[in-house]
Amino acid sequence: MTSVRLPLFPLNSVLFPGLVLPLNVFEARYRAMMRDLSAVPEDDRRFAVVAIRDGREVAATAQGMPDNTLPAADGPAAGFGDDPIQAFHTVGCIADAATIQEKSSADDTGYEVLATGTTRFRLLSVDASGPYLTGEVEELEDGEGEGAGALASGVVRAFRTYQKRLAWANERTLSSGQDLPADPSVLSYLVAAAAVLDVPAKQRLLEAPDTAARLGEELKLLRQESALLGKLPSLPAVDLTRQPTSPN
Repeated sequence: MTSVRLPLFPLNSVLFPGLVLPLNVFEARYRAMMRDLSAVPEDDRRFAVVAIRDGREVAATAQGMPDNTLPAADGPAAGFGDDPIQAFHTVGCIADAATIQEKSSADDTGYEVLATGTTRFRLLSVDASGPYLTGEVEELEDGEGEGAGALASGVVRAFRTYQKRLAWANERTLSSGQDLPADPSVLSYLVAAAAVLDVPAKQRLLEAPDTAARLGEELKLLRQESALLGKLPSLPAVDLTRQPTSPN
């Protein structure tokens, strides 16, 4: 498949096709990225989102925690080491920036961005020679796979059970009158985004070779999580539908 070079936006979370991504952009490298994207036609404001390995984002120290005794890192690859591609998962999601709004307040500079995930990609290389990272990416096909329809029905049932048990564990009222999507691919990404899972688990779902494989993995995860929730007295409140704004 043909590769393309896109601005690279690393996050401590996983973006899935069809999901909305709000961003609060304040770092110089990402402000430069959004400035450049603002200058191109609205239908071509694409950038590549990748999840960061081991929770690293803006610091090179262990666990992703800044070391205040060291000079502040600067530059497009700050916090990602000498070979930035090693800091990222190599399957990500292309994002389409629907709105890029510059903040005008004197004490609050940056951009508020609302983007939507569109297509999965494989990251082939990373270039740190400009004001921000760019990546050569190859778009990935997303086939349905065998038995996706039957698996989708099982995932819907398992997800409803999971929602109910999570709401009970959080001592919250479940408001789940909205129907889940009938399309197996759309369903697979919605469930992957909504389930309360860590980054490695979500990354595995993003990397699934096709929709059926993703749904099969989700069915196992949802059953495991539901069984666990059934044994717990309570959990901190979790919002299943809202994606956090990334402070980048």
